[in-house]
Amino acid sequence: MKILIVNKFLYPNGGSETYIFTLGRQLCSMGHEVQYFGMEHEGRVVGNHMESYTSNMDFHGGGLQKLLYPFRIIYSREARKKIRIVLDDFKPDVVHLNNFNFQITPSVIYEIKKWEKGAGRRVPIIYTAHDYQWICPNHMLMIPENGRLCFACRGARFINCTKNRCIHGSGLKSLLGTIEAELYYYLRVYDKINQIICPSHFMEKMLSDNPVLAKRTVTLYNFLEKEENISSGKKDYVLYFGRYTEEKGVLTLLKVCENLPGIPFVFAGSGPLKENVGKHKNITDLGFLQGKDLKKVIAEARFSIFPSQWYENCPFSVMESQSQGTPVIASSMGGVPELVQDKVTGELFEAGNTAELTDRIRRLWSDRELCENYAGNCRAVRFDTSREYCDKLLDIYKKFM
Repeated sequence: MKILIVNKFLYPNGGSETYIFTLGRQLCSMGHEVQYFGMEHEGRVVGNHMESYTSNMDFHGGGLQKLLYPFRIIYSREARKKIRIVLDDFKPDVVHLNNFNFQITPSVIYEIKKWEKGAGRRVPIIYTAHDYQWICPNHMLMIPENGRLCFACRGARFINCTKNRCIHGSGLKSLLGTIEAELYYYLRVYDKINQIICPSHFMEKMLSDNPVLAKRTVTLYNFLEKEENISSGKKDYVLYFGRYTEEKGVLTLLKVCENLPGIPFVFAGSGPLKENVGKHKNITDLGFLQGKDLKKVIAEARFSIFPSQWYENCPFSVMESQSQGTPVIASSMGGVPELVQDKVTGELFEAGNTAELTDRIRRLWSDRELCENYAGNCRAVRFDTSREYCDKLLDIYKKFM
């Protein structure tokens, strides 16, 4: 089978890129052919035989690029032209969309359908939802300027994005986000998508509130390769790993660290709140880690904290912690309660509730036997491997061919 994977970034940039790269490698190992379409970039690591990509777009820049922003965010003639070159050469059996709004734009969907008609055969379009873009123009279900969780745009009331200046705090960018969302909603372009893969039931529920998307969704949890536990034994620290940002709950966790001066915390990550992290005497900041170094730090922690204060979908960090036999104290938001079994593989708390998080950390730290029980339960947790995930994905592809 020939599979064209579409994603705006074709270089390591975040979770969606980790997903598409692993997906491509696994599908190829199973005998399928995979090519990619997205933006050109000096760090690009995957591509297509025709070397056909859209020009790189940085919406934080200035000059001519800033002037062209309003036009290119909504509809891209360049993207249609460039993806047509790939379609004509590769002749895919299925097109798998990922993050493509704004930089690539939904205009490519029209070109895929046009090419399908000319080819005289059905070419399914599958979409993996990595965020809430199709129901919330800033993709987070949150007003960034004040951190308030928000469902104002549900029911296609996208004008609220403009009212709340939800995109980068900019009135113009928020207006463009509103126009883009309303245009493609009323054109019903997403009707052309055969299946929407959601990484959590929470995500599926949110997207299904949109009548255009309803009945097209299916939940398929993220994959995680099974690895040997590389711990040399548990050590005496509590771990946070991830981005140092407010929506990740880092400010809440830092207040908790102040409340628990006798408990050593280890932070592994980076982000705009890095200076805040460095001010606490009971925090060791290891900075950004990856690979075996990160896995070792995860495996040796007594337990980890996932204090996120926005609607996470299926966070790899929660899965990675449990796969290394490390219990998680996590906020009960979004898809997280679907991963952490409360009082079995960890504990859940109300997001942003400093007192409750303080109490849960203090209690679990002082009860080593309970912590070890949770750790044993974590070792029994099993997630789909990339092979198992791709077997299910191929079934979805074939269903629409």
